[in-house]
Amino acid sequence: MSTVVYTAHDGVVTSIDGRPGDSIMETAVRNGVRGIVGECGGSLSCATCHVFVASETFELVGGPGDLEDEMLDGTAVDRQHNSRLSCQIKLQDGCEYHVTMPSEQV
Repeated sequence: MSTVVYTAHDGVVTSIDGRPGDSIMETAVRNGVRGIVGECGGSLSCATCHVFVASETFELVGGPGDLEDEMLDGTAVDRQHNSRLSCQIKLQDGCEYHVTMPSEQV
């Protein structure tokens, strides 16, 4: 298993055990985590799963690919150096991920 620690914009923290291979977005939506919409279901076409990735997690997952990088330019809240689309971050077994959601997604 993997663990994802989601911090909502208002500071509420939710920790969820996720399945390796699933995305951070899929794990959030499946478990009703506030702050991640995932309108497109992970097809990299909506940017409603924007998250800010904690530095230790960013080291693990790296930066966005070219298409994701373009999509991040269309987020509801301005992107930051640690922005990623959570649909593009796949969980690895035994890892812990920390992300913070922006104030809005749409």
